[in-house]
Amino acid sequence: MQQGTLMRKVKSKNWKKQRYFKLQDDCMTIWYQSKRTGKIESAFSISDVETVREGHQSEVLQSVAEEFPPERCFTIVFYGRRGNLDLIAASAEEAQCWVQGLHQLIEPRSFSLTSALVSCTWIRDWFQKGDKNKDGRMNFKEVQRLLKMMNVDMNEDHALQLFQDADKSESGTLEGEEFVLFYKALTQREEVLSLFQDFSEDGKKLTLLELVDFLRQEQLEDEGTEQLAMELIDKYEPSETVRARHVLSADGFLMYLCSPDGSIFNPQHRALWQDMSQPLCHYFISSSHNTYLIEDQIRGQSSIEGYIRALKRGCRCLEVDCWDGPNGEPVVYHGHTFTSKIPFREVVSTLGKYAFKSRAESSYAVPSQGLKGVGGVGPQECGIPRDSKSHGGDGHPRVPSCLSPTLQELKHKILLKGKKIGRLEDTLDGPGDEAPDVSDDDNGAEAEEERRRAKVGETQHSPALQKDKESLAQSLSDCVIYCKSVSFRGFQEARSHSRPSEMSSFAEAKARKLIRDAGNEFVRHNAWQLTRIYPSGMRTDSSNYSPQEMWNVGCQIVALNFQTAGMEMDLCDGLFSQNGRCGYVLKPSFMRDEETIFDPSDPSSREGPGPITLTIQVISGQQLPKVANSKDGAVIDPLVRVEIHGVPVDQAHQETKYIENNGFNPRWNETLQFQLHVPELALVRFVVEDYDKTSRNDFVGQFTLAFANIKPGYRHIHLLSKDGTSIPPSSLFVHIRITE
Repeated sequence: MQQGTLMRKVKSKNWKKQRYFKLQDDCMTIWYQSKRTGKIESAFSISDVETVREGHQSEVLQSVAEEFPPERCFTIVFYGRRGNLDLIAASAEEAQCWVQGLHQLIEPRSFSLTSALVSCTWIRDWFQKGDKNKDGRMNFKEVQRLLKMMNVDMNEDHALQLFQDADKSESGTLEGEEFVLFYKALTQREEVLSLFQDFSEDGKKLTLLELVDFLRQEQLEDEGTEQLAMELIDKYEPSETVRARHVLSADGFLMYLCSPDGSIFNPQHRALWQDMSQPLCHYFISSSHNTYLIEDQIRGQSSIEGYIRALKRGCRCLEVDCWDGPNGEPVVYHGHTFTSKIPFREVVSTLGKYAFKSRAESSYAVPSQGLKGVGGVGPQECGIPRDSKSHGGDGHPRVPSCLSPTLQELKHKILLKGKKIGRLEDTLDGPGDEAPDVSDDDNGAEAEEERRRAKVGETQHSPALQKDKESLAQSLSDCVIYCKSVSFRGFQEARSHSRPSEMSSFAEAKARKLIRDAGNEFVRHNAWQLTRIYPSGMRTDSSNYSPQEMWNVGCQIVALNFQTAGMEMDLCDGLFSQNGRCGYVLKPSFMRDEETIFDPSDPSSREGPGPITLTIQVISGQQLPKVANSKDGAVIDPLVRVEIHGVPVDQAHQETKYIENNGFNPRWNETLQFQLHVPELALVRFVVEDYDKTSRNDFVGQFTLAFANIKPGYRHIHLLSKDGTSIPPSSLFVHIRITE
């Protein structure tokens, strides 16, 4: 990795400043300073970096593409909502040196098992933060400051004792392995050690049979338990000698509990685990609203970054509001507002790069909503490819014979939702005698008038229809196959005249009214046809509505503003974090039956076993983060709130008491209990807050998952930030029981 490299930092086509970039000796921090003043402008940790993109893979670098070749350009992408850092190196060789070096630093590295507990990134981070004078060692005063930074309000005598115990050299300072000893003593988990000793006869190790007893009795592992015990020992026991004896030490036991195998999230559900051969309408689909916006709905910035972030987050339904632009070039923006515009070509190019890129499971279809206001522009003029995967060699769409294809049949395809001239059968068989229909959800009155006229043979003379036919290119219409926009005129009308290849959209208020007035009919409708829900136009700040009430009636495409953090996006991320993060989650069987009697307002209408009881013992927390922008030396007073999101009767929340001045290792040991009538639709959200008796509590961290993905037993919950990114090593330790 180069150090002290002079590169151009680019913010726009006209803003390119030279800065010196340097990787610090700790290999964890990069700072950059002004070439002119020598002043350090900023610094960031390698742990803040999500990925590095080579070439012109940002709008800023695309704007200077004619001036600088792609070999010299790269983009550093940060977690959360921090802006990207676009850089231009002096040569292709320097660019490659930085790109490859950053990739090596941010990719997960395999630590030896012996040091895995103490050699993680965050320990080095803490040492760097505590070593104020940067001499590579820490005196007791620096340790005291570090404890405050780590959210620990510890008795000074106890802190001094830990310090002296770790100071093996008796130098009055801690360095290297001495700091590791101090950290290990500080993070001693008494509650885990007590659990370990409950199953260990000698209190020092778990034999294979003792570990099997623990797995069966507490973790409720009832299949292949002996084989699982052997695998856990091989995987998590740090001592080769102990491992060879097929036993597990206390350190190995802790490593297991802190690992994905000890997580509350069932590891088998991380990968694809559901039936993917059902029709598209049988799945909940991760969906975004106005995907191009990364700020508000009126004056916000439109950016291809919105598409990249959404796709990498597992989103499968994107919105592309396409309008006529200058010189016949279509643009994407929030129509009739002051939001900025981006060329449609750039959006299509971005979808081509990222739609099926992030993981193998992302090969399932990407429905795209939008194409509003496009004039006589066909798909090829817009840059929509007609490749062999989605189209036949004759230029016509290749379509499975069924009007309701399976998700498996739609792999590697992009589906367009929009207006269409005529029916799907017309596209497949050629024009027939039936009058063309170009209706969608935005022109209900006009479409109704056209249908009325069609019944009396006047359609071909309709000026409104002729205008729509002129403004919608036939070739673009032909691309709309399974997601034709139609106006909604009632569930009975839809059942009698609509097709599975058609879909309607509802604003959130309209959807809520349908849920109140006809919950069961809504569930039945969604068993055979797609429905899209979108935020109210009053949400100009890009706020979100709760998606849960829409999922309760089986709505598949529940579009949210992905750029806005909060409970609503936590629920979305929580539901779609399963099944390989492919963006599709199979609906419960009672929501896939067109004759279902299920109504979310009446849980007794659900077919299946009765209510279940979820019991959660919140035991402890570990290294909880400090509240953003808190005062120096402030230590949080954490509490845990558990929320149930589901059908109305299951909606509930309970919380623990707060623990005063301890964000490092708080102990609650409190039991919370919930009854779930429709567990198949329930999401469980764990929230940690900093208690404040005079004002609203501050957010600390959260984790949300579907009830179906919970593993019972002693489990760790690895907390996420408000942006949904990991905040290691912050976690909760809980005990879960599920009973009927």
